[in-house]
Amino acid sequence: MTAPANVGGSRMLLRKLREIMEDGDSAQERLNRLVAMVASVMVADVCSIYLTRGNHNELFATQGLMPEAVHRTRLKQGEGLVGLVAENARPLNIADAPHHERFSYRPETGEDPYQSFLGVPILRSERVFGVLVVQNSVQRIYGDDEVEALQTIAMVLAEMVAANAFGDLSGLADVEARPSRPDALNGRVFSEGLAIGVAVLHEPHAPLGRVIADDPVREEARLNAALKQVRDAIAEMLEGDPGRISGVSREVLETFLMLASDPSWEVKLKNGVRAGLSADAAVERVRGEHRAKINAARDPYLRERMHDLEDLDNRLLRALAGEDGAAAQSMPENAILIARELGPAELLDYGADRLKGVALEEGGNTAHAVIVARAMGIPMVGLLPGLLSRVEDGDPLVLDGESGAVLLRPEPAVVSTYEERLQLRSARAAEFARLKDTPAVSRDGVAMSLLLNAGLALDVHHIGEVGAEGVGLFRTEFQFMVSETLPRLDSQTQLYRDVFEAAGDRPVTFRTLDLGGDKVLPYVKAEKEENPALGWRAVRIGLDRPALLRYQLRALINAAEGRRLRVMFPLVTTVAEFDAARALVDRELEWHARFGRGGPASVEVGVMLEAPALAWSISALAGKADFLSIGTNDLMQYFFAADRGNARVSDRYDVLSPPALRFLQRISEDADAAGIPASICGEAAGRPLEALAFTALGFRRLSMPASGIGPVKRLVLSLDVGVASETVKALMREDRSSIRTELTEFAKKERIPL
Repeated sequence: MTAPANVGGSRMLLRKLREIMEDGDSAQERLNRLVAMVASVMVADVCSIYLTRGNHNELFATQGLMPEAVHRTRLKQGEGLVGLVAENARPLNIADAPHHERFSYRPETGEDPYQSFLGVPILRSERVFGVLVVQNSVQRIYGDDEVEALQTIAMVLAEMVAANAFGDLSGLADVEARPSRPDALNGRVFSEGLAIGVAVLHEPHAPLGRVIADDPVREEARLNAALKQVRDAIAEMLEGDPGRISGVSREVLETFLMLASDPSWEVKLKNGVRAGLSADAAVERVRGEHRAKINAARDPYLRERMHDLEDLDNRLLRALAGEDGAAAQSMPENAILIARELGPAELLDYGADRLKGVALEEGGNTAHAVIVARAMGIPMVGLLPGLLSRVEDGDPLVLDGESGAVLLRPEPAVVSTYEERLQLRSARAAEFARLKDTPAVSRDGVAMSLLLNAGLALDVHHIGEVGAEGVGLFRTEFQFMVSETLPRLDSQTQLYRDVFEAAGDRPVTFRTLDLGGDKVLPYVKAEKEENPALGWRAVRIGLDRPALLRYQLRALINAAEGRRLRVMFPLVTTVAEFDAARALVDRELEWHARFGRGGPASVEVGVMLEAPALAWSISALAGKADFLSIGTNDLMQYFFAADRGNARVSDRYDVLSPPALRFLQRISEDADAAGIPASICGEAAGRPLEALAFTALGFRRLSMPASGIGPVKRLVLSLDVGVASETVKALMREDRSSIRTELTEFAKKERIPL
């Protein structure tokens, strides 16, 4: 592939640009020299720089237009051809500009003679904050090489403005190339907590010093090596073990490989390098264009493809960093990680030592990175639109994992307020730590069992610190989600053995694989479903693919040798499903006995009640199920027909509504009548007000996230269960949408801490 005809011109542009920036002239003089130099090298009659200031695109420098128009000509956002370039975040190349429908005539500029127009956005990351323009008096379409050259200059200009390379330029402080003012975003709490720290971008910028390359030949060699590394890695995944990927996952990887092999992507990258950019800067320039197009795209399919391209850009940047032998990004001690989306393995790679919080532009509160964040005790806030375009590496941040707010570059007074809140949380944590060995017994002598929900062995290692009596739910699917292949039997066995050892003498309840819905494995064929929450998932997959379930049960039985084994099945809808699942447990126990292998000291098999249908079959489970656990997250989702992952509906319905409480009371009574111990499991169990209501309904086992153990234990110790039961049951008989307000007033009156 040959280089563009004016590659030498592009390199000369960058070299002269560096000389201009290193000069001691005033900022305005340097800008004036810059536009004069670009006009000369590109043989253009006009070169102009417009920067976004407030709600306008202001002319900051020009060669060819009237000098008095500088800082006087201001176009409203979206006005004129300059506004069109900024709006679309892509070049505009036309031969007859005055007759374009978006042309805006400004007589003070003296641009009457000029016909052709080429404008490219000045953008950094996803933020367009200006337009670089060249014009000629003759009608012409600029060549691709000229467009590339102008884009290269625009990128370097963007980095220089962001790095304050112009220093004293009047009005530049108002140009938001690099955000500097306090800002606030509101999202959703994924993991509770507070954090004060500095932003660390998951995909940081190449430093300004690395933008312009001294050796283009070496940079192109680096780029070629990184491209090969990325393509080989994807091809290796496709050509590896056939059982490893299939179905949708294979299609995604094949599409990925096709995009990675797209000649137009490679040409764009190489043109940047040949024009004088470093390989990193060339990739970042293309990534900036892709991100801007993501923001502009309205079609979901196009947005998905743009995300794929951005992912490839990120992979290429990582490959370039690795090829340089660069160490993993050094983390400040108070780092708050900023990302569009984050996988669980990526979060684990960062570790909890210095990571104080995570903020995601997208993400979901049921994503597996959330489980990791909770296990690590790291606050996480997601669904923060525009986050990546409004924060820079090193920006001071406050992450409020109580309200869902992220405060960017906060004022000192705001930081002081949050520091006081952190001290209060520390004092509360110390109070809960003092209660960790105190039995959870109410004032009127009712003993409660407070259990831990866990998804990682890491969770269980903290069981003594929080004072839980055992693990009421261990989610086993997480090990499968972070693995590229089906975890081997010995790997599964070792994980479960580690959990047993971490729990010590405390009981552990293992939930078998809860796959499907949003939990899709790369090595298990998955079919697109219109409503995956109601589709082929959980125990349904296990019964249709019994080898997978038996494999897991065998690992659990291996790990439980000489110990008490508690296993429960998720999303059981009918008694027949439970019978079939329990039969697999019996078959595995028989297999162990037949081959003389040591087995568990005892085995209890339970059911997770998440489907309302099973609530009316509890009596039929008598003598079959050893215990019952009510999964409030899914049960309430199905009870209210409200997707718990949908922010528009998930908060409209309250588990403290009389219908929901009457439903739970009915389950409790039926379980008592059948002689089946029943517990409440879910995030609601860890919220003191909800825990008060569940205790009043007769539940004596609550399983919750680690953060809920202390607050709920403190509540139980101050509670008279008899009085609470009378109050809750009286409120349930009334016609109201929720008893939350009334129950809160009751708690205040009785001095029950919430």
